[in-house]
Amino acid sequence: MKIGEITRRGALAGAGGLTLAACSDSRPQAEPLAVAEGAFKHGVASGDPDQTSLVVWTALTGTRADAPVRVEVSADERFSELVFEGETAPAGPAVTSPDMEPAIPYKALVEGLEPGRAYMFRFVRDGEYSPVGRTRTLPDGRVDEFRIAAFSCSNYPAGFFNAYRDAAGREDVDLVVHLGDYIYEYGMDGYATEDAEALSRVPDPRREIVTADDYGRRHAQYCLDPDLQALKARAPWIAVWDDHETANDAWSRGAQNHNEGEGEWTARRDGALAAYYAWLPVRDAEPRHARQGAVTIGDLATLVLMETRLSARTEPVDWSSFPVPVDADPEDPEVAEAVQRWRDEVIGNPAREMMGEAQLAAFSQTLRASREAGQPWRVLINQVMIAPKTMPDYTRQTPLWLRFAMRMIGGQVWETAQLSRFSIPMTLDDWDGFPAERERLYAAVAEADADILVLTGDTHNFWCNDLVDGQGTRRGTEFGVTSVTSPSDFEYVNAPGVDFGALTTERNAHILHHEVYTKGYVHLTLNRDGAQADFVSVSDIKSRDFVAGIDSRWLVRPAHGSEPVQVERLA
Repeated sequence: MKIGEITRRGALAGAGGLTLAACSDSRPQAEPLAVAEGAFKHGVASGDPDQTSLVVWTALTGTRADAPVRVEVSADERFSELVFEGETAPAGPAVTSPDMEPAIPYKALVEGLEPGRAYMFRFVRDGEYSPVGRTRTLPDGRVDEFRIAAFSCSNYPAGFFNAYRDAAGREDVDLVVHLGDYIYEYGMDGYATEDAEALSRVPDPRREIVTADDYGRRHAQYCLDPDLQALKARAPWIAVWDDHETANDAWSRGAQNHNEGEGEWTARRDGALAAYYAWLPVRDAEPRHARQGAVTIGDLATLVLMETRLSARTEPVDWSSFPVPVDADPEDPEVAEAVQRWRDEVIGNPAREMMGEAQLAAFSQTLRASREAGQPWRVLINQVMIAPKTMPDYTRQTPLWLRFAMRMIGGQVWETAQLSRFSIPMTLDDWDGFPAERERLYAAVAEADADILVLTGDTHNFWCNDLVDGQGTRRGTEFGVTSVTSPSDFEYVNAPGVDFGALTTERNAHILHHEVYTKGYVHLTLNRDGAQADFVSVSDIKSRDFVAGIDSRWLVRPAHGSEPVQVERLA
């Protein structure tokens, strides 16, 4: 649990929080989209491309599991000459629900394609054709430019997927990356469902999902969303999971949101992953809970897929382990010593893992191969924040009226404010809860004589961070991708005029930007001279009417054998 999640239940929520920050470089919204009809109501998708192959996906609605479905792939829109055709197979069991027709997912691995080539694909059953999807293989050889749209945290009941719709209308997207929390497990009484009825986005099933069938129903509901369908049909996807694809704050042997009476954790995990592999265009992994690896973008970049949840992660440190009362005096020497010991021996325990020894070893080899190949970029597809984030002292750095309000509300809200006096991390569920593992990650980067560019999800905020190891050496740049719809912790604090992002950057010199309210995605352009990250914002998620703009724009130049140039904010 993030400290900020405490405030979600606090009485500061009031009146719907703060207003979305104004956007610059605004452009008109994409046209409203219609959901697919007929036997292919769940649309089409492609994913996990390499230079000669990729996965294509669809689902059949209201039909039998043994219905023959063929896939056709063409280099032209008319499908005048097929480069691939073949039978597909069911990827999972039929999903049934009182609120939707039965649906069966299908997918196929398409092989024998040409590197860096665009293709069209479709499915056919008994003469009925699916919508047409656009996809492409990854390039080989010299590559001068590659464009990625990166997303995170798409909560269906929280609002409309306008960020997906905006990206689906762009022509400058070669690959879509999803950083995790593609679905959420909560029921109608859970997180971010306050407007679900009004928006007609009630989760299916209405209860928290626990079984494989539950997870399949939730995935199927997401796939009926027209904006998600449009983006899946627009470009190939690469996805990694975070926690909510299984349960909140998942780790290798459990989860914060897996409780007594919900069965064995491994059964829930495996059921959730069975639905994940069935309903997304992803290649199967062995074992299934260790989806990780890397792909190359010619001589330009390597993308590294991280797995930091299910295969090796140690149980997160719980805030109940904090060693002193929250109202203790941080200046008291005994208090300060106890807190420091907690930092060193509990949080800093070197046995605590995120990736595990085997994944770290493979990671190091991948970075070394990229450097030896002369690639300027190594991009980590990463779930949770790597950069440390020390809480500002909210009892001193906020206006007097807000401090008074927090004290009057009391409970967890005031406890959180009091904890902020101790110079401790904002959350213990990300790399701040595993600092020894973070240093091992940095050591692998150093051993490869490399630097990294990181795309990170999870926080529902935009971030730009310098990544600096314990010796003060800069190891790379991290772009934190805000959510598609999931509320920021700070949205639950009705504090007009308080810039919480500015408080964060003032407290943390390596954090260059922290925007706490905006929804959207990151559009990353890689070329031989630099990596430009546009933080794309959408003005509204509670309506299908929105304007897309730029929150901020950042440039990193490649290392060229020396320490990376500091990231630069562009006008």
